[in-house]
Amino acid sequence: MSMPDFGKVAVLLGGRSAEREISLKSGEAVLSALLRKGVDAHPFDPARYPMEALLQQGFNRAFIALHGRFGEDGSVQGALELMGLPYTGSGILASALAMDKWRTKLIWEAVGISTPRYVIIDAQSDFDEVADYLDLPLIIKPVREGSTIGLSKINAKKDFSDAYQLAAQHDSIVLAEQFIAGKELTAAILGETPLPLVHIEVAGELYDYHAKYLANNTRYFCPSGLPDELSHQLQAQALQAHKILGCEGWGRVDLILDKDDQPYFLEANTSPGMTDHSLVPMAAKVAGISFEDLVVKILALSHVE
Repeated sequence: MSMPDFGKVAVLLGGRSAEREISLKSGEAVLSALLRKGVDAHPFDPARYPMEALLQQGFNRAFIALHGRFGEDGSVQGALELMGLPYTGSGILASALAMDKWRTKLIWEAVGISTPRYVIIDAQSDFDEVADYLDLPLIIKPVREGSTIGLSKINAKKDFSDAYQLAAQHDSIVLAEQFIAGKELTAAILGETPLPLVHIEVAGELYDYHAKYLANNTRYFCPSGLPDELSHQLQAQALQAHKILGCEGWGRVDLILDKDDQPYFLEANTSPGMTDHSLVPMAAKVAGISFEDLVVKILALSHVE
């Protein structure tokens, strides 16, 4: 697709989610890259302007650089479809499913994709019983948040209640999940192609918000250092995990590889970060795709209903 075919492009950034600040950084990086490629791109913050302003301002297409709720959960996708504007990433249903970690797990389990054991909990749950069932340590997290916001790893039963309260501040549905010790990996997907795996090593216990966006001692390895055959198997499984949710265009699937080389898939991201710490650009670079070419390819794969 040549550059003029894109028309006037809105880079949706910011938004109203807990990930607003990261989205602003992603959007600014995407906008700069599109402008360097000669695309008629402009920033558009849905927290500042109503969505119908996209039509009033003559936009022809949207690059979604929003993260989390009201951007990655199908809501913006629905608004764009009602207006007839092509947009990057997955459609309404896939976006909503991938944002919901519980229902993602239900679908993955139904087709035999390994995911850590879990229990949906509320304030009336017997936390000691849940801890005995899942074993300590375990993960407590809100079902519909990203960037590990509201997530805790607990090593003792006495910490369960506080971890639940933190997660419940971000979502009415909270998930307690088996902790899998192993290699933290992510597989970026571009179209029908899984990009090279990224292996993440953190200085602390968790690849949490601080480790993702603020720390300078988080280490990334791409290529991952895994044997080629194992890497190819994991890439194929990640692509399956992505597609079974109905995801398209681009995305990222996160997983843990345990000591026996058994993968456990954690979640799918339909609008991953595009900051200087982000994993999809890192994987694309190893695949020989520059950041500028990556954003143009994503734009060319726009969802058209």
